[in-house]
Amino acid sequence: MKKVFEFIKSNLLFCILLILILVCTVVRLPYDVEMPGGIIDLGNRITVNGEEVKIDGTFNMAYVSVVQGSIPHIIGGLIIPDWEVVPQSEITLENETIEDANNRDRLLLEQSKDYAIVNALREAGIQYEIKNKVNYVAYISEEANTTIKVGDNILTCNGEDVVDLNYFKEKITSSNVGDKLTFTVIRDNKEIETTGVVYEDEGEKYVGLSVMTTFDIESNVNVQIDSKASESGPSGGMMMALMAYNAVTKQDLTNGLKIVGTGTIDLDGNVGEIGGVKYKLMGAVKNKADVFFVPVENYDEAIEVKNKKKYDIEVVKVATLKDAINYLEKIGNKS
Repeated sequence: MKKVFEFIKSNLLFCILLILILVCTVVRLPYDVEMPGGIIDLGNRITVNGEEVKIDGTFNMAYVSVVQGSIPHIIGGLIIPDWEVVPQSEITLENETIEDANNRDRLLLEQSKDYAIVNALREAGIQYEIKNKVNYVAYISEEANTTIKVGDNILTCNGEDVVDLNYFKEKITSSNVGDKLTFTVIRDNKEIETTGVVYEDEGEKYVGLSVMTTFDIESNVNVQIDSKASESGPSGGMMMALMAYNAVTKQDLTNGLKIVGTGTIDLDGNVGEIGGVKYKLMGAVKNKADVFFVPVENYDEAIEVKNKKKYDIEVVKVATLKDAINYLEKIGNKS
């Protein structure tokens, strides 16, 4: 021990610097740093009846690179023009933790894959049937008085099966303010009883839960979309639907181009707004993309970044999956 103290005394400056370096690299502050991201090739992610579909070009999802706020990254975010420091409070909704937000994003990815497959089959004119709906809690409001948690799978409400979201809403609407509803949910692979109290806000009744649904799709054409455990969120929905449509119709809409895009997809094929579009566009350009599909709501920001940085890429706004299909078909007709 004496030798240790002697070493520290004779190397005090070195020890101080070592401690500072460790603090800077290990300590995480409640911020994330966003920066230009990359792309994910969907070519080996989507199979039809167990087989990959070969195409000359590629369909790719765009993503934002995000690192948790170590001190060096935060300093970089304050200095580097294409980095941005974002408080984690802006990523989570009120009354939820980062874990809740991550759970919700994983559920939204699964829902997006289901929606993408349904849209692809419908646009291709292929028969399908939706079965085995599973209703998950995606968000709990600050006003809620409930023992339910984000990620719970709701099975019953007051002893009756929760078939779909319409039933869930009707059950709440038909209840009185102050009623305590009993829910059977699956949590950590176990069935447990939970409760939620009905309250009123601006004339509407709530229990303060946002619920999303996943389901099985029965069809003669079996479409499978794979994802990695580290991936989450709904922003790749439109591109997954586009690639799936291309696959089930056995055509090549890419015309040999590298196509990158972003945007959520709903069950009716509408493309929704996403975050971080400038970083996704930067990632697409870095990876030499030819076309960048973007939701209507994000188009102006994408065009502003393209013009400012003088990017040589075609930025195309889409309101629906059909818009993206039509654009690519027109390119094919011209070539």
